[in-house]
Amino acid sequence: MVTPILMLGAGRMGGAMLAGWRKSQAFTPAELMIRDPHPGEAALAAAGDGAVLNAPDTDLSKARTVVLAVKPQIWREAAAEISPLLAPDAVVVSIVVGVAAADISKAFGGRRVARVMPTTAAAICQGTASLFSGDAEALGRARALFEPLGAVVDLADEGLMHAATGVSGSAPAYLYAFVEALEAAGVAAGLTAPESARLARTTITGAAALLLQSGEEPAELRRQVTSPGGTTQAALEVLMAEEGLPALLREAVAACVRRARELAV
Repeated sequence: MVTPILMLGAGRMGGAMLAGWRKSQAFTPAELMIRDPHPGEAALAAAGDGAVLNAPDTDLSKARTVVLAVKPQIWREAAAEISPLLAPDAVVVSIVVGVAAADISKAFGGRRVARVMPTTAAAICQGTASLFSGDAEALGRARALFEPLGAVVDLADEGLMHAATGVSGSAPAYLYAFVEALEAAGVAAGLTAPESARLARTTITGAAALLLQSGEEPAELRRQVTSPGGTTQAALEVLMAEEGLPALLREAVAACVRRARELAV
């Protein structure tokens, strides 16, 4: 990995990356530079370990890998401010939703670019990152950044980044919403809130761990716990109905893809 790494924006996702690198010890603090006017807990922790926080403009030319982690609405402003300060051979790795690599490269003076759609579980080194770049060096930089933080998936076509956002980048929120609804349903069925929360959360995390470790297909695991005519089948007949979970998730992912495309404009 070519360092120093300059993190532009250390909000929720940028902070998760910093926390994951700290946990995995993938990079030494001396290899990290952080640029954020309102640094959060993860940025401050990294700075406490020795990372450079909000260095003077003249020091930014030292960065060889730049992580663009600002909000989509201000990425052009950030690029216009930072690009003149960077070394010509700096590589940009963007986690900005919806913004094409060509647009980022143009805004950064033609520098090489990789795009990544990560998840916040990077903070505990169990994230998932979808990667794309038409440049082998930039793709290699992205892999080096995200492999210590969990699973990585290379995409062959940049157009698939929108779908990756819908299926992965935004998907943790779908799961949290499902658990939230399941807990509420448990309370409606008579459980106390603490009882329902503990049952729902440990069941979901245990089932997810089994899915990961067993290597079985989700459909097969579902069949294994569904007795014909039993209680689970009764519940699945509701969830898997014509307007149930499959249709809702198709609509949810499609809505996410549409919004990602809108943000790209």
